[in-house]
Amino acid sequence: MLKKLLVMAVSGGLLLSALPSFAEDDLNEFRSQLNNEWQLVKNDRMRSLKTYARLEDGKRYRSFKVEAVLDAPVEAVARVLLDFDQYTRWFWKTRESKLIRQGSPTEYYVYMVHDAPYGLPDRDTVIKGTIEPQTKNKRHVTLKVTAIPNMLPEKPPLVRMVAEEFNIKFTPIADNKVEMTTEGYFDPGGVVPAWAANFVQRSAPYAVMLALQRMTEKDEYLKAKTPLPFPIYNFNDLK
Repeated sequence: MLKKLLVMAVSGGLLLSALPSFAEDDLNEFRSQLNNEWQLVKNDRMRSLKTYARLEDGKRYRSFKVEAVLDAPVEAVARVLLDFDQYTRWFWKTRESKLIRQGSPTEYYVYMVHDAPYGLPDRDTVIKGTIEPQTKNKRHVTLKVTAIPNMLPEKPPLVRMVAEEFNIKFTPIADNKVEMTTEGYFDPGGVVPAWAANFVQRSAPYAVMLALQRMTEKDEYLKAKTPLPFPIYNFNDLK
């Protein structure tokens, strides 16, 4: 009996040590009742980065919003966002990403595989992206992303994500800086504990924005001379 209790205690300790550690404000935020209004989750003043969360009617999990100012020219930001085969280098828990089809000069389809938290099946997704270029009357570029779950056959044991939605607006401002606002939501599909999905929803937006900033500082994007793979300017409208 004593041996059994010792095994249970050790196992419990290992389980607790494997769980993410939270500061008190993290726990309070997890306990709080979100509603349809955006609530501030993190305010990183040093990096000019804020993240928000809300729980919208009819959705299983929380939505997120990120507001940030990146120290990079708009072309470098666009090159990172549109270099889909390299998402494994910086996007949250992505182990596979590839462009599968270009529907038009401003429309594309990408297949991605995401690592899931321990003990859960990994997820895959097919997303459609649409670019709304800058014009003379609209200084920002908009990148809209939505999941198309039935575009490709499912690939068990991967679980196809039900939703992966992003609306990214990036605006060039003075001194080679870009103001970005991203609103998004994902539903991983299948059975996922709410705490696991909400932890990702809370942590991923901040981590992704930091990683995006680091990628824009690389010479391959910052000093690239090749044409952008997809247009971010509508030159006819800019005349």
